Amino acid sequence: MVQIPTFPDSHLESMAKSLGECGSRSDITRILNELNIKDDSQESTKWRRLYWVFTDLQKQHNCANHIFGFIQSLMNPIRFVGRKEEFEENREKLNSILIFSGFEYGEDGNFRKCKNARTLTEAEKRLKTIQSKFEGRKIHPEVVKYCRTELLQDNYFHAVFEATKGLAQRIRDMSGIELDGAALIDKVFTIERPILAINSLRTETEKSEHKGFALLLKGCFGAIRNPLAHEPKILWEGEDDAADYLSLISLLHRKLDNCVPTNLHKN
Repeated sequence: MVQIPTFPDSHLESMAKSLGECGSRSDITRILNELNIKDDSQESTKWRRLYWVFTDLQKQHNCANHIFGFIQSLMNPIRFVGRKEEFEENREKLNSILIFSGFEYGEDGNFRKCKNARTLTEAEKRLKTIQSKFEGRKIHPEVVKYCRTELLQDNYFHAVFEATKGLAQRIRDMSGIELDGAALIDKVFTIERPILAINSLRTETEKSEHKGFALLLKGCFGAIRNPLAHEPKILWEGEDDAADYLSLISLLHRKLDNCVPTNLHKN
């Protein structure tokens, strides 16, 4: 691993307080033992204990690599299976500190470099939820899953691009069809023998709704993703366009939530 610069004392204290809420005393002890990290703090309070350990690690190694190793073990996504909201809440608190040093802890359990925040206002602006960033619009978790990093960096152009790619990937995962774009939609949502259906397809109204949904999906790829892949980034309108596009993609994901597999394509 590349050597990670040491953190200021105030950052270590804030990280210790944040991480103290991510596990029990026994969790912390177990991870310290697994990583062969010495704990002579004699502190009973979790955050004070971690603060001592972090300070000692930096003094020993003159870098923050071992601190990052501890964080990855304590904040391992596997430990939070079934508790995604808790994981995201803890991760955002941690990132609100790390961002001042130009780092963020990703949903996949890895650290990444990012643009340093210089003020508390800037950090809060970049780390607030997607819903508040886009004027209270409720954004589907599957949208955030694929473009959280880009949104934290205010990179709206690539955020929308990644979100549309994520939409296609979800349809592939649900259907088992390894196509892309219009070909994927035509195969999965054909009205004659669909692999996935948005409703029971029993009435003409339901069939019309199903066909309209398929057209919306194709339009999303044709009008959003494909132009983004080819047009210069300089032509991008920024946050306003991103809010509208991500709202549309979010709507499509919510519709996918209710889609069910059929056996019609096997007949």
